Amino acid sequence: MMRLLARLSPIVVLLAVWEGAALLHLVKPFLLPAPHVVAGRIWKDVISGQFEMNAALTLYRALIGFAMACLIGVPAGILIASDRFVRWFAEPLVSVGFPMPKIAFLPVFMLWFGVYDVSKIVMVCFAAVFAVVAAAEAGTRGVDKFMLWSARAMGAGRYQLFREVILPAAMPQFLTGMQIALPVSLITAVAAEMLMGGAGLGGAMLAAGNYADSPGVFSGIVQTSVVGLVAVAGMTALRRRLLRWHPEFNPR
Repeated sequence: MMRLLARLSPIVVLLAVWEGAALLHLVKPFLLPAPHVVAGRIWKDVISGQFEMNAALTLYRALIGFAMACLIGVPAGILIASDRFVRWFAEPLVSVGFPMPKIAFLPVFMLWFGVYDVSKIVMVCFAAVFAVVAAAEAGTRGVDKFMLWSARAMGAGRYQLFREVILPAAMPQFLTGMQIALPVSLITAVAAEMLMGGAGLGGAMLAAGNYADSPGVFSGIVQTSVVGLVAVAGMTALRRRLLRWHPEFNPR
């Protein structure tokens, strides 16, 4: 309980300072509505079902795009690490694409796939896949060579070598890439919704901003943060479950 309180204390202090600034009128309510006003708006959205609908749509787009990025990125990273020709061809593309502002491609995807869910999901996948590819490549290349040599000496075939040596040894790095890609997926989904409009957390914030609804914008920010926190916590729990055999969670 004390550890939990210590972790929550910065948020409590921030809310207290925010509420005090609003009550003392240090900032105009239009620019910074009080936390209790934002909380009231969130509660209204929850009661009306608006929050649940928007959160479900945003998570649907983010998670589908994230799953596509994992299904593409992990095999691609393994292939880049395993094949010299593929590495020669793909590494420059990954190096250029990783730091690129992917959201700049949204107009292109809108032209190619329309203005509905497909373009948003493809945008999420494109934004998240580079982190997965880089982590999968690094994890595969980082497998101990002595483990590979020993397995080959004991007669392990390519499939058995991958399943019983490479995959378990590189799994922590794979999951690290996924843990990076998941928040990127959520951020990209919200950004795409804000740019394209429509339903979703980003679309709701865009609509609130168009109508100068300051509490609606701030409630959208808080709602997005809560959804992101839950998604990241779920990914952390999945990592803990998949790596329960690993020294990361079993130091002894």
